[in-house]
Amino acid sequence: MITLYTNPMSRGRIARWMLEEVGAPYETVVLGYDGAMHAPEYLAINPMGKVPAIRMGNQVVTECAAICAFLADAFPQAGLAPAPAERGDYYRWLFFAAGPLEAAVTNAALGIQVPPDRRAMVGYGSLDAVLDTLEGALRDRPYITGDNFTAADVYVGAQIGWGKRFGTIPARQAFSDYWKRLEPRPALLRASELDDAAAA
Repeated sequence: MITLYTNPMSRGRIARWMLEEVGAPYETVVLGYDGAMHAPEYLAINPMGKVPAIRMGNQVVTECAAICAFLADAFPQAGLAPAPAERGDYYRWLFFAAGPLEAAVTNAALGIQVPPDRRAMVGYGSLDAVLDTLEGALRDRPYITGDNFTAADVYVGAQIGWGKRFGTIPARQAFSDYWKRLEPRPALLRASELDDAAAA
């Protein structure tokens, strides 16, 4: 049994979407922002005091990109990871979204302006550079790694879906087209329904 530690108003939505994609049974522990995430019991699971985290047996995994990759490997029958010899793009875009994309979008949302002469220090350069790169990857293929949906699409797609919803990622046609392909996925619909019910 897998345990998902989450909050419906958090990145835990990504982990739930991934769990629904692999189809594995799991139980949910919802933690509030009222201090429950910093209670000793949860800090023993994630010392950062944030969600999501998953526990499967004696293994604990935090960080959404890691959770997506872990579950794809743990449940190969779901077909959400390419063959090991073909994972170059898969790893590239999974961790591009976890690193440059999320950092650039978050900094922009916080009003942090990186001076042009300091862009090499932040690793992503600029928000425009990150978005141009991602747009180029999505322009001529249905999914981030090519013709097949993978766990990388859960993470990249969640970033784009969230950005579209809250206006943190500028509207671009390639992003809108990509999200339209992901939005009707049954696993995403189930996950969203569960999280929306928990939020209510």
